[in-house]
Amino acid sequence: MRISRGMLAAASAYVLWGFLPIYWKFLQRVSAQEILIHRILWSLATVVLLLTVQRQWQWLRASRERPAILRSFVITGVLLAINWLVYIWANNNGHIVEASLGYFITPLVNVVLGLVFLHERMRPAQWLAIGIAAAGVLYLILNAGGLLWISFTLAFSFGIYGLLRKTAQLGSLPGLTVEMAVLSLPALAYALFLQSSGQAAFAHGSPSITILLAFSGVITAVPLLLFAYGARQVPLTSLGVLQYIAPTMQFLIGVLLYGESFTPSRIIGFSLIWIALALYWRDSFRQRGRT
Repeated sequence: MRISRGMLAAASAYVLWGFLPIYWKFLQRVSAQEILIHRILWSLATVVLLLTVQRQWQWLRASRERPAILRSFVITGVLLAINWLVYIWANNNGHIVEASLGYFITPLVNVVLGLVFLHERMRPAQWLAIGIAAAGVLYLILNAGGLLWISFTLAFSFGIYGLLRKTAQLGSLPGLTVEMAVLSLPALAYALFLQSSGQAAFAHGSPSITILLAFSGVITAVPLLLFAYGARQVPLTSLGVLQYIAPTMQFLIGVLLYGESFTPSRIIGFSLIWIALALYWRDSFRQRGRT
C-alpha cells in the first residue's frame, strides 16, 4: 500500500519529536530560557542557509507587497515559542509524562479545529476512535495528580499552531523563516544580556553544552519543516492521529529511561488512547484500500 509523501513527512516529524526528551536532558543544567533563545537563533541560521542553498527567496518580495501574509506568522511564532519553553522546562524538571499527556490531548484539539474551521468530515469508526481517545484523556485528567497546566498549554498552543500553518499562504521553509525572524530580535537581546552579565552557558560552559545548543537549530528545523509540509498535504483529522506517535515515545522514554511514575490510572488512560489509535488506523487503512 502506497503512503503519501505528506503522511510520511508528518510521521517522520513525530518520530523525531519523540526522541527530543533525550536531547534536552543533555542540556538539563542550562535554563529553559537560554535553551529556547538558542533554539530560535540557530533555527533561523539553519533555515536561512537552506533558503540560500536552494535559492528560494522569491517569496520575500511578494510578502513585502502583501504584509497580511506575514501577520499570521507572528501569531504562529509566538505560539511556537510558548510551546517550546513549556516543553523544555517540563522535560528538564521531571515532567516528561505530563508533557506527553499534553501531546496526547493535542490530536483531539486538532480534530475539533478541523471539524469547526475546516469543515472536515469523519466516518463512524473514526468518531468511535475519537470518543474512546477522549474518554482516555478525560480519565487521565481526572486522575492526573500532576501539573495539568503543562498538558493544556502544550495541547492548545500546538493545536492552534497546526491549524494556522495548514491555512498559511507561505510554504514550510519560508514560513518557518518568518517565524524565527519574528522571534530572533528578543532572543538575540536576551542572549546578549546573558553573555554580558556572565550568566550564559553558551561558550562559557563545557564544549559539549555549546555544541548541543548550537545544534539545536538543526534538530528543531528538520522536524518542523517535515511537519509543516505534511500539515499542508494531510487532512487535519488524520494529522491529529499521527501525532500520537510522538507522545507515546516521549511517555515511554519518561517512564522507562528516566523513571517517572506510571500509576494504575495512567495505565488505564493511556491504554484507552492506544486502543483508539489502533481503531483509527485500521479504519484509515481500510478506507485507503477501497480508494
